[in-house]
Amino acid sequence: MAILVDKESRILVQGMTGSAGQFHTKRMIEYGTNIVAGTSPGKGGELVEGIPVYDTVEFAIDSEGVDTSVIFLPARFVKEAAIEAIWAGIKMVLVIPEHIPIFDMMHIRKEAKRYGATVIGGNTPGIISPGQANLGIMPEIAFKRGKIGTVSRSGSITYYIADTLTRTGYGETTCVGLGGDPVLGSTFDDVLMMFEEDDETEAVVMCGEIGGVYEEMARETISRMKKPVICMIGGVFAPQGKRMGHAGAIIEGSMGTAKSKLKVLEDAGAKPARTFMEIPRILESLGIDPVEQVS
Repeated sequence: MAILVDKESRILVQGMTGSAGQFHTKRMIEYGTNIVAGTSPGKGGELVEGIPVYDTVEFAIDSEGVDTSVIFLPARFVKEAAIEAIWAGIKMVLVIPEHIPIFDMMHIRKEAKRYGATVIGGNTPGIISPGQANLGIMPEIAFKRGKIGTVSRSGSITYYIADTLTRTGYGETTCVGLGGDPVLGSTFDDVLMMFEEDDETEAVVMCGEIGGVYEEMARETISRMKKPVICMIGGVFAPQGKRMGHAGAIIEGSMGTAKSKLKVLEDAGAKPARTFMEIPRILESLGIDPVEQVS
């Protein structure tokens, strides 16, 4: 199985006719992702890569049975697009753009909770269930179907973790990029519990980064999980006081440092990994065998 997206997902691209929307629609289709519709107000009736474009999300749902949306629009238009999708009944919304205004993201979260929808992002590289669906901007070369779930705030680290798991024969069930903005649609807790309930996922690798408290918030969930969780924190060697890029990477005093996050997660029962190559060693020590032997 996979979480959040799979080969059966019927996916809508909001902003399909824009340059980013067209480029990544082509990539996602080439991977085998089930893109069935796009939206772009005023451009209904057009085709992108043979996929019909509609003026509204409601029209797309009525015509194509859409259940998942990925948004490729400038940040200032994301709130309107995400809420349109949520109000229309879509239960899975992926927000790719970065620097979503904090008030906008809080409004999106409120509406998602009200309507029972899941929102991933903003500033997410996407979600990939290898061999089934690649939703967003993930480079497919790093991923291969297997038995380990991953969830990370950083796109780059998501790719490196997956590449490590692929090269050591473990592979991945689903890889989720939570996003790097300060306010996110979903948390580590949400995704960890999805992996806990997934039959094919045997362990989870979670990677946070300096700043914010999303990692610390996951401690109670980790302590209740039966599946092993391996944790990494990006920024262990980051110079003090230096901006590291993500809008959410803000440290206040001792709160939000890599050291404090690792301690909280380890106390909750997670297995800390300082380097990527420690991940397969920890999996091996837990008695989890690779899907295939890699020389």
